[in-house]
Amino acid sequence: MSEILLQLQDLRVYFSATSGTFGKKQYIRAVDGIDLEVKAGEVLGLVGESGCGKSTLGRAIVRLVEALGKSKVYYRGTDVLSFNKRQLKDFRKKAQMVFQDPFGSLNPRLTVGDTIEEVLIVHERSIKLERKHKVEKLMDAVGLAKHFRNRYPHELSGGQRQRVVIARALAIDPEFLICDEPVSALDVSIRAQIINLFEELQKRFNLTYLFISHDMSVVRHISTRVAVMYLGKIVEIAETDTLFDTPLHPYTQALLEAIPDVLEDRDVRRRILEGDVPSPLHPPEGCRFHPRCFMAKERCSIEEPPLIKKGIDHFVACHYA
Repeated sequence: MSEILLQLQDLRVYFSATSGTFGKKQYIRAVDGIDLEVKAGEVLGLVGESGCGKSTLGRAIVRLVEALGKSKVYYRGTDVLSFNKRQLKDFRKKAQMVFQDPFGSLNPRLTVGDTIEEVLIVHERSIKLERKHKVEKLMDAVGLAKHFRNRYPHELSGGQRQRVVIARALAIDPEFLICDEPVSALDVSIRAQIINLFEELQKRFNLTYLFISHDMSVVRHISTRVAVMYLGKIVEIAETDTLFDTPLHPYTQALLEAIPDVLEDRDVRRRILEGDVPSPLHPPEGCRFHPRCFMAKERCSIEEPPLIKKGIDHFVACHYA
């Protein structure tokens, strides 16, 4: 049985918002009571529509945003949310993020070499000559030639920038990467290269990934297990093949039916989701998906379904799954 590397318990992230004439304080429930485990060595895909809270969940793990109340984020059995500044810095050596927009996450005044080396300096790693060799080794690992060392971000393509971001994340030898939509801003051909790179690096450095994406095809290719998120809640978790072959939650079914298939008979009717994701400021009562669900009944608008086991490592939050 694989070791549990990361465990989330009742994770909640709310953002304050004011509305109305008198500025009544309300809260945007971006992440609203999530229990989740990530096993060492696996790739856990996290999918859902834009605005469902995926990125906020990833940021909360490394405390780029702060969780609320009784939330717990256990990393190797220790609660990250209880860390002081020094402990948090040590934790971030083990857990790094790769962001969606590589250009926005790079300092335009730093060269590629300086960008990667900066991480080593901040975390007090090695002398200058050793840092130089480390930078060159990392650039080679992510497929960047040595002559890119003195180039600036604006001189690079989108795929090259993302390789720099990945190299920077690997600079302090982490064991866990949170990949937040890391290929969504790239061209299709480059996207495939970066996904293959993630797979190669996982095997080479024995990494564990939380891979956040809205692209079901990408998630199927790279993930060991998949968790489906909707409006701040996890609605289904299963092994990748199980989830794609026998999805139980109607939201998961709709996401899968939205994947284009050039071989499909054009007369086959797809189940299309109606409307947009409701506002997390005023989430629906009961099951949050029920206003858009083709299976919804009266019970769904009153009672929130718990996440229950429906098969081997298959969990779903639906009254009628």
